[in-house]
Amino acid sequence: MKQFFMTIMIAGIFSSLVFGRGNPLEVGQDLPDLEGKDQDGQVFSLADSIPSHKTFVLVYFYPKADTPGCTAQACSLRDDFATLEEKGVKVIGVSGDTVAKQKAFADRHGLPFTLIADTEGVWMNAFGVPHRGSFASRQAFLFAEGKLVWRDLSASTSKQAADVLAFLANT
Repeated sequence: MKQFFMTIMIAGIFSSLVFGRGNPLEVGQDLPDLEGKDQDGQVFSLADSIPSHKTFVLVYFYPKADTPGCTAQACSLRDDFATLEEKGVKVIGVSGDTVAKQKAFADRHGLPFTLIADTEGVWMNAFGVPHRGSFASRQAFLFAEGKLVWRDLSASTSKQAADVLAFLANT
C-alpha cells in the first residue's frame, strides 16, 4: 500500500513537471481579452470578434493538430456545428501549432470554426491550461455573455460537442 501511494505521489509530481500547474479559470470569471493568429494568418481578437447575436463562446484547447484524439475532438464539434450555432455557440479551437498546421488541419477535416495558433502559449497561460511547451492539456471553457459558465478540465475527444450540448440542455 505504501508503494502505491508513493507511485501516485511521484506520478503527480511528474505530471506537474511535465505539464506545469495551471490555475484554470473559475466559473464566473470573465472571458479573457486576447488576440492571436487564426488558421488564415489573420489577427483574431477574442473580445472583438464575438458577434452580438452569439450568446455563448466555447474555447477548447487540444494538444496537437491532426493527431487521432485532437481530430476526433475537432470533428465532434464539426459534426454538431449546426446545432451549436442554433444554440448561439461560437467555437474557437486553440493549440500550440503553427498557423500553417492549423490551416492544414482545418482544410483537411472541413472545420468550420476558428483555430488559434498559440505558439507562444499566451492563450494557454491566460486560461490556466497546463502545457508542456506547445502541447496543451485537453480542456474546454464555455462562456455566456462574457462569463465562464462551464468548464471541462479533462475534455472528451469524441464527445466534446455532446458534453457542451448536454450542459446547454440543463441550463
